[in-house]
Amino acid sequence: MIFIIIAAAIFTLDWIVKKQIDKKRNLREESRILKGKIILRKYYNKGAMLNFLERRPRVVRIVCGIMLVLFCGMFLFLLREKGNRGLKLGAAMIIGGGANNLYDRLTKGHVVDYFSFKSRFPRLQRIVFNLSDMFIFLGSLLMLLFHRNK
Repeated sequence: MIFIIIAAAIFTLDWIVKKQIDKKRNLREESRILKGKIILRKYYNKGAMLNFLERRPRVVRIVCGIMLVLFCGMFLFLLREKGNRGLKLGAAMIIGGGANNLYDRLTKGHVVDYFSFKSRFPRLQRIVFNLSDMFIFLGSLLMLLFHRNK
């Protein structure tokens, strides 16, 4: 049950942040926090990661929806097993973040991204993320770390 709550909390946290960003920031308006290491900016991503398939948002919605449904099925299977807390936590993080980004795609037609990392490489600094992206990434790492072959 705790892992379902974690997924719901991740979804809610980023939903709240995105709502505030959408309301209070202009597109691509920039400000820096944490001694300039984080760049805040509102960006609408119509595609998948790095704007992949941005001209085919319907395809992105369908693929993301199918992946989320399959992942939820795996998550429910995982929840029935004892142990595997690291795997369950990783899956909860992926589902919470993935569901939030899919919700954006379905309700707005794009995902709201809002921060970048300062980098000496301009191309890396232009990549814009949201909290859901970070939870998907961290959840994937956790699942890789805690995956056990049976």
